[in-house]
Amino acid sequence: MPKLLHLACSPRADSESAAGARVFLDRFRQARPDWDVDVMDLWRERLPEFAGALLEAKYARIKGMTFTDAQRDQFAVAERIAVRFSLAERVLISTPMWNFGIPYKLKQWFDIIIQPGLTFRFDPSDGYVPLLKDRPTLVILASGSDYTTGMNRGRTDMATPYLREALRFVGVKDVRFVAIGPTTGAPEPIRSARENAHRRLAEMATRF
Repeated sequence: MPKLLHLACSPRADSESAAGARVFLDRFRQARPDWDVDVMDLWRERLPEFAGALLEAKYARIKGMTFTDAQRDQFAVAERIAVRFSLAERVLISTPMWNFGIPYKLKQWFDIIIQPGLTFRFDPSDGYVPLLKDRPTLVILASGSDYTTGMNRGRTDMATPYLREALRFVGVKDVRFVAIGPTTGAPEPIRSARENAHRRLAEMATRF
């Protein structure tokens, strides 16, 4: 059964990014009833801290050293999380923008899966080589301000370029973004942004 992996990155069930994801997934399930939707709520998952044995395992892998038992156990946890991502034919990431970037739980997930031998390798002549196959990936990004035309009052969207580059590093280049913003301020701009985003998400879901 083909799988869509949904990374749910907001701790708030009623957040704008979560609402956008529900609109998309409702229509996606109607269009593709034979697909499995694997929801990974990063606030409920037991993600390992990127420290201690897991951090040591990464450097042991880079240096070609043998794992200790503790390093092997921690690397196996990271491997299971990376495999869950690599086996998905489609990926949905719904996330808020926090302080112009991404929530720390999503950054933690990237730090866990971006491991040598799992999602990339280093070649002396070619440099860093991604190990994952490309797959359609949709990012729903909700922000307090509207960044669709660039900077907003001198503030910069650093979430979009980070997500695009981190995914590209492991081999995922087919990435599309749907922004929902502003989510704070006057009611009318919020309503308009929400409706426009939801309409676009419903349309995209039928052909994703």
